[in-house]
Amino acid sequence: MTLNHVRRGSGSPLLLVHGLGAGWRSWSPILDALAEHREVIAVDLPGFGATPPLTGEVSIATLTDSVADFIREQGLDGVSTVGQSMGGRMVLELARRGVGGDTVALDPGGFWSNRELVAFGATLRPSIALVRALRGMLPSLLGSPVGRTLLLAQLSARPWALSRETVLPDVRGLADSPSTGAALDALTKGPKQQGAPAGTVPGRVTIGWGRRDLVTVPSQAARATELFPDAALHWFERCGHFPQWDAPHEATRLILDSTD
Repeated sequence: MTLNHVRRGSGSPLLLVHGLGAGWRSWSPILDALAEHREVIAVDLPGFGATPPLTGEVSIATLTDSVADFIREQGLDGVSTVGQSMGGRMVLELARRGVGGDTVALDPGGFWSNRELVAFGATLRPSIALVRALRGMLPSLLGSPVGRTLLLAQLSARPWALSRETVLPDVRGLADSPSTGAALDALTKGPKQQGAPAGTVPGRVTIGWGRRDLVTVPSQAARATELFPDAALHWFERCGHFPQWDAPHEATRLILDSTD
Protein backbone atom coordinates (compact mmCIF):
# COMPACT_ATOMS: atom_id res chain seq x y z
CA MET A 1 0.00 0.00 0.00
CA THR A 2 1.25 3.47 -0.91
CA LEU A 3 0.30 6.05 1.70
CA ASN A 4 -1.28 9.25 0.47
CA HIS A 5 1.00 12.11 1.43
CA VAL A 6 1.93 15.72 0.84
CA ARG A 7 5.39 17.21 0.45
CA ARG A 8 6.22 20.81 1.16
CA GLY A 9 9.39 22.84 1.53
CA SER A 10 13.00 21.89 0.94
CA GLY A 11 15.94 20.77 3.01
CA SER A 12 16.54 17.62 5.02
CA PRO A 13 13.36 15.54 5.10
CA LEU A 14 11.01 15.36 8.05
CA LEU A 15 8.26 12.72 8.16
CA LEU A 16 5.06 13.55 10.09
CA VAL A 17 2.77 10.79 11.42
CA HIS A 18 -0.65 11.79 12.74
CA GLY A 19 -2.83 10.23 15.42
CA LEU A 20 -6.56 9.50 15.39
CA GLY A 21 -8.27 12.19 13.34
CA ALA A 22 -7.74 14.05 10.11
CA GLY A 23 -4.75 12.36 8.54
CA TRP A 24 -1.98 14.68 7.35
CA ARG A 25 -4.23 17.71 7.87
CA SER A 26 -3.81 17.21 11.61
CA TRP A 27 -0.46 18.96 11.13
CA SER A 28 -1.95 21.99 9.35
CA PRO A 29 -1.35 24.39 12.28
CA ILE A 30 2.45 23.90 12.01
CA LEU A 31 3.01 22.37 8.56
CA ASP A 32 3.90 25.58 6.75
CA ALA A 33 6.15 26.77 9.59
CA LEU A 34 8.10 23.51 9.45
CA ALA A 35 8.26 23.66 5.65
CA GLU A 36 10.04 27.02 5.83
CA HIS A 37 13.08 25.09 7.08
CA ARG A 38 12.69 21.46 5.98
CA GLU A 39 11.20 19.21 3.34
CA VAL A 40 8.10 18.04 5.17
CA ILE A 41 6.39 14.79 4.20
CA ALA A 42 3.07 14.27 5.97
CA VAL A 43 1.28 10.95 5.45
CA ASP A 44 -2.26 9.67 5.74
CA LEU A 45 -2.17 6.39 7.66
CA PRO A 46 -4.28 3.49 6.32
CA GLY A 47 -7.96 4.26 6.82
CA PHE A 48 -7.37 7.97 7.41
CA GLY A 49 -7.45 10.88 5.00
CA ALA A 50 -7.15 9.61 1.42
CA THR A 51 -5.37 6.31 2.17
CA PRO A 52 -7.61 3.22 2.04
CA PRO A 53 -7.85 0.98 5.10
CA LEU A 54 -5.69 -2.07 5.59
CA THR A 55 -7.20 -5.26 4.22
CA GLY A 56 -6.00 -7.37 7.14
CA GLU A 57 -5.42 -6.85 10.85
CA VAL A 58 -5.34 -3.28 12.12
CA SER A 59 -2.82 -3.01 14.94
CA ILE A 60 -0.10 -0.63 16.01
CA ALA A 61 2.36 -3.10 14.49
CA THR A 62 0.64 -3.24 11.08
CA LEU A 63 0.09 0.52 10.95
CA THR A 64 3.76 1.01 11.79
CA ASP A 65 4.67 -1.52 9.11
CA SER A 66 2.88 0.69 6.58
CA VAL A 67 5.04 3.68 7.56
CA ALA A 68 8.24 1.61 7.53
CA ASP A 69 7.31 0.38 4.03
CA PHE A 70 6.66 3.98 2.94
CA ILE A 71 10.07 5.06 4.23
CA ARG A 72 11.75 2.29 2.26
CA GLU A 73 9.69 2.87 -0.91
CA GLN A 74 10.37 6.60 -0.89
CA GLY A 75 14.09 6.23 -0.29
CA LEU A 76 13.85 7.98 3.08
CA ASP A 77 16.28 5.82 5.05
CA GLY A 78 17.44 7.75 8.11
CA VAL A 79 14.59 10.28 7.89
CA SER A 80 13.70 12.19 11.06
CA THR A 81 10.21 11.28 12.23
CA VAL A 82 7.62 13.21 14.23
CA GLY A 83 4.38 11.77 15.57
CA GLN A 84 1.56 12.85 17.84
CA SER A 85 -0.68 10.63 20.01
CA MET A 86 -1.00 7.30 18.17
CA GLY A 87 1.52 8.64 15.67
CA GLY A 88 3.85 9.46 18.56
CA ARG A 89 3.69 5.87 19.66
CA MET A 90 4.36 4.74 16.11
CA VAL A 91 7.50 6.84 15.63
CA LEU A 92 8.82 5.49 18.93
CA GLU A 93 8.10 2.00 17.63
CA LEU A 94 10.02 2.85 14.44
CA ALA A 95 12.95 4.02 16.58
CA ARG A 96 12.75 0.82 18.64
CA ARG A 97 12.98 -1.15 15.38
CA GLY A 98 15.98 0.92 14.28
CA VAL A 99 14.06 2.67 11.48
CA GLY A 100 14.53 6.38 10.76
CA GLY A 101 16.80 8.94 12.35
CA ASP A 102 15.95 11.51 15.02
CA THR A 103 12.53 11.00 16.62
CA VAL A 104 10.06 13.42 18.19
CA ALA A 105 7.01 11.90 19.90
CA LEU A 106 4.32 14.32 21.10
CA ASP A 107 1.98 12.98 23.81
CA PRO A 108 2.44 9.38 22.64
CA GLY A 109 0.01 6.59 23.43
CA GLY A 110 0.94 3.17 24.71
CA PHE A 111 2.19 4.03 28.21
CA TRP A 112 -1.03 3.77 30.20
CA SER A 113 -1.43 1.86 33.43
CA ASN A 114 -4.26 -0.68 33.30
CA ARG A 115 -6.57 1.72 35.13
CA GLU A 116 -5.64 4.63 32.87
CA LEU A 117 -6.25 2.49 29.81
CA VAL A 118 -9.77 1.66 30.97
CA ALA A 119 -10.46 5.34 31.60
CA PHE A 120 -9.05 6.28 28.18
CA GLY A 121 -11.37 3.90 26.34
CA ALA A 122 -14.37 4.74 28.53
CA THR A 123 -14.05 8.47 27.84
CA LEU A 124 -12.82 8.59 24.24
CA ARG A 125 -15.31 6.12 22.76
CA PRO A 126 -18.34 8.17 23.86
CA SER A 127 -16.62 11.32 22.60
CA ILE A 128 -16.20 9.76 19.16
CA ALA A 129 -19.82 8.58 19.17
CA LEU A 130 -20.90 12.12 20.04
CA VAL A 131 -19.02 13.82 17.21
CA ARG A 132 -20.41 11.23 14.79
CA ALA A 133 -23.93 11.99 15.97
CA LEU A 134 -23.29 15.72 15.61
CA ARG A 135 -21.46 15.39 12.26
CA GLY A 136 -23.66 17.85 10.37
CA MET A 137 -23.53 20.42 13.15
CA LEU A 138 -19.78 20.37 13.75
CA PRO A 139 -18.90 23.49 11.70
CA SER A 140 -21.35 25.65 13.61
CA LEU A 141 -20.62 24.09 17.00
CA LEU A 142 -16.87 24.45 16.58
CA GLY A 143 -17.32 28.02 15.37
CA SER A 144 -18.36 28.98 18.89
CA PRO A 145 -15.98 29.24 21.87
CA VAL A 146 -18.68 27.59 23.99
CA GLY A 147 -19.10 24.76 21.50
CA ARG A 148 -15.35 24.16 21.29
CA THR A 149 -15.11 24.12 25.07
CA LEU A 150 -17.91 21.58 25.41
CA LEU A 151 -16.62 19.27 22.66
CA LEU A 152 -12.86 19.56 23.11
CA ALA A 153 -12.23 19.86 26.84
CA GLN A 154 -10.60 16.41 26.83
CA LEU A 155 -8.24 17.33 23.98
CA SER A 156 -7.17 20.93 24.56
CA ALA A 157 -6.15 22.98 27.59
CA ARG A 158 -7.72 26.10 26.05
CA PRO A 159 -10.33 24.99 23.48
CA TRP A 160 -12.17 28.33 23.57
CA ALA A 161 -9.02 30.08 22.30
CA LEU A 162 -8.59 27.88 19.22
CA SER A 163 -10.03 28.62 15.80
CA ARG A 164 -12.61 26.45 14.07
CA GLU A 165 -10.15 25.99 11.18
CA THR A 166 -7.56 24.53 13.57
CA VAL A 167 -9.78 21.88 15.14
CA LEU A 168 -12.44 21.01 12.55
CA PRO A 169 -10.26 18.68 10.40
CA ASP A 170 -9.33 16.44 13.33
CA VAL A 171 -12.84 16.37 14.80
CA ARG A 172 -14.31 15.52 11.40
CA GLY A 173 -11.61 12.89 10.99
CA LEU A 174 -12.63 11.22 14.24
CA ALA A 175 -16.19 11.06 12.92
CA ASP A 176 -15.47 10.06 9.32
CA SER A 177 -12.25 8.01 9.12
CA PRO A 178 -13.09 4.37 8.40
CA SER A 179 -10.27 3.11 10.63
CA THR A 180 -10.98 5.23 13.72
CA GLY A 181 -12.71 2.38 15.54
CA ALA A 182 -10.17 -0.28 14.58
CA ALA A 183 -7.24 1.95 15.52
CA LEU A 184 -8.84 2.77 18.85
CA ASP A 185 -9.28 -0.96 19.48
CA ALA A 186 -5.60 -1.45 18.63
CA LEU A 187 -4.66 1.15 21.22
CA THR A 188 -6.97 -0.12 23.96
CA LYS A 189 -6.95 -3.87 23.38
CA GLY A 190 -3.50 -4.47 21.91
CA PRO A 191 -0.17 -4.70 23.72
CA LYS A 192 1.40 -1.68 25.35
CA GLN A 193 4.44 -0.03 23.83
CA GLN A 194 7.76 -1.83 24.22
CA GLY A 195 10.89 0.12 25.01
CA ALA A 196 14.38 0.39 23.56
CA PRO A 197 17.46 -0.16 25.73
CA ALA A 198 19.96 2.68 25.95
CA GLY A 199 22.13 3.02 22.88
CA THR A 200 19.87 1.04 20.53
CA VAL A 201 17.86 3.81 18.81
CA PRO A 202 19.14 5.22 15.50
CA GLY A 203 19.15 8.92 16.49
CA ARG A 204 18.09 11.39 19.13
CA VAL A 205 14.73 10.77 20.80
CA THR A 206 12.65 13.63 22.19
CA ILE A 207 9.32 13.15 23.93
CA GLY A 208 7.07 16.17 24.35
CA TRP A 209 4.16 16.13 26.79
CA GLY A 210 1.36 18.54 27.61
CA ARG A 211 1.10 19.29 31.31
CA ARG A 212 -2.71 19.32 30.96
CA ASP A 213 -3.12 16.29 28.71
CA LEU A 214 -6.29 14.42 29.71
CA VAL A 215 -5.89 11.67 27.09
CA THR A 216 -2.35 10.46 27.72
CA VAL A 217 -1.99 11.91 31.18
CA PRO A 218 1.32 13.48 32.28
CA SER A 219 2.19 10.69 34.73
CA GLN A 220 2.74 8.44 31.71
CA ALA A 221 5.81 10.46 30.73
CA ALA A 222 7.80 8.74 33.48
CA ARG A 223 7.00 5.31 32.00
CA ALA A 224 7.87 6.50 28.51
CA THR A 225 11.28 7.82 29.53
CA GLU A 226 11.96 4.71 31.60
CA LEU A 227 11.28 2.53 28.54
CA PHE A 228 13.25 4.88 26.27
CA PRO A 229 16.17 5.92 28.52
CA ASP A 230 17.90 7.81 25.69
CA ALA A 231 14.93 10.17 25.37
CA ALA A 232 14.93 13.82 26.40
CA LEU A 233 11.63 14.96 27.90
CA HIS A 234 10.09 18.35 27.09
CA TRP A 235 7.07 19.71 28.94
CA PHE A 236 4.52 21.93 27.21
CA GLU A 237 2.94 24.15 29.86
CA ARG A 238 -0.76 25.05 29.51
CA CYS A 239 -1.04 22.41 26.80
CA GLY A 240 -3.36 19.46 26.29
CA HIS A 241 -3.11 16.45 23.99
CA PHE A 242 -2.42 18.42 20.78
CA PRO A 243 0.70 20.59 21.06
CA GLN A 244 0.15 21.67 17.44
CA TRP A 245 -3.15 23.20 18.64
CA ASP A 246 -2.26 24.63 22.03
CA ALA A 247 1.43 25.50 21.53
CA PRO A 248 2.12 25.63 17.78
CA HIS A 249 5.16 27.91 17.93
CA GLU A 250 6.75 25.91 20.75
CA ALA A 251 5.99 22.62 18.99
CA THR A 252 7.56 23.87 15.77
CA ARG A 253 10.69 25.04 17.58
CA LEU A 254 11.01 21.75 19.49
CA ILE A 255 10.72 19.71 16.30
CA LEU A 256 13.26 21.79 14.40
CA ASP A 257 15.72 21.88 17.30
CA SER A 258 15.44 18.13 17.96
CA THR A 259 15.92 16.83 14.41
CA ASP A 260 18.58 17.09 11.72
